[in-house]
Amino acid sequence: MSDQSSPHRVGVIGGDGIGPEVIAEALKVVRATGVELDTVDYDLGGARYQRDGMVLTDETVDEWRGLDALLLGAVGTPDVPPGVIERGLLLKMRFDLDLYINQRPFLAPDGSHDFIVIRENTEGTYAGEGGFLRKGTPHEVATQGSVNTRMGVERCVRYAFDLAHSRPRKHLTLVHKTNVLTFAGDLWERTFNEVAADYPDVATAYNHVDAACIYFVQSPQQYDVIVTDNLFGDILTDLGGAVSGGIGLASSGNLNPARTGPSMFEPVHGSAPGLAGQAKANPVAAILSAAMMLEFLGEAAAAARIRKACGDTATLTGSTSEIGDQVANRL
Repeated sequence: MSDQSSPHRVGVIGGDGIGPEVIAEALKVVRATGVELDTVDYDLGGARYQRDGMVLTDETVDEWRGLDALLLGAVGTPDVPPGVIERGLLLKMRFDLDLYINQRPFLAPDGSHDFIVIRENTEGTYAGEGGFLRKGTPHEVATQGSVNTRMGVERCVRYAFDLAHSRPRKHLTLVHKTNVLTFAGDLWERTFNEVAADYPDVATAYNHVDAACIYFVQSPQQYDVIVTDNLFGDILTDLGGAVSGGIGLASSGNLNPARTGPSMFEPVHGSAPGLAGQAKANPVAAILSAAMMLEFLGEAAAAARIRKACGDTATLTGSTSEIGDQVANRL
């Protein structure tokens, strides 16, 4: 049982497709640990946008600031134009709540590798710098800039060093493309080396991002903690999921380590509209994301129990709710 003095207040966004199904199982497992949640449901995502044109209001974001965490299933539907939900909901959440760390753990089912990718989550190419010139003409120009600030890079790098320092191997790898991106890469590399001086017990390494893609496939066991920018992190973490049992098992946390607002936790498999309503979706990624949420909320023992109960994922079979029941029963 939890030793919490009051329930954790959690905003729940089931979202689209399989999102509501997997989040229901994640909440089932959390409650089976004895941790008490006071949940508030939010109807957001592609279906909501199609219904009334609403994506995410400033009033809702302000309401979230009074919560302890957010748990998201998945958002997005095929009929909504690209960018509407991604920028209007997901990126707005990251920017407005300052969720500047994206943390994704990768543990191979056979235990052969166990590493974590720390992705800067509020800058880079996703900051939205750019625009069109002469759009729709034969002479059209599109620009997409990458925003990298010393503050943003340093707080991400320092978080990664703190995490590496807390782990047994105490190793941190910077991944970038310093030989071509000589401005942003230079800022990242200099910041990384300067912060490293504060962590003499953490061994460090550097990989170009293209080399890291090869190593993820050939020798992922070489990694402990990785830190990288927003775009490279987005790509690497999907590859990390692919070499760690599949993207359907990948969990993530969008963190505000300063705790000036709630952090948001989500599986990264997407809404998979083709599977919606068929009870075929594997809820393990959502369950593990809920475990990350509990750990961030100070419920480390309950989080560890959930991860242990998920155990060998190959033994979890059946419908979406049956897998949720199996994990809950193992607790």
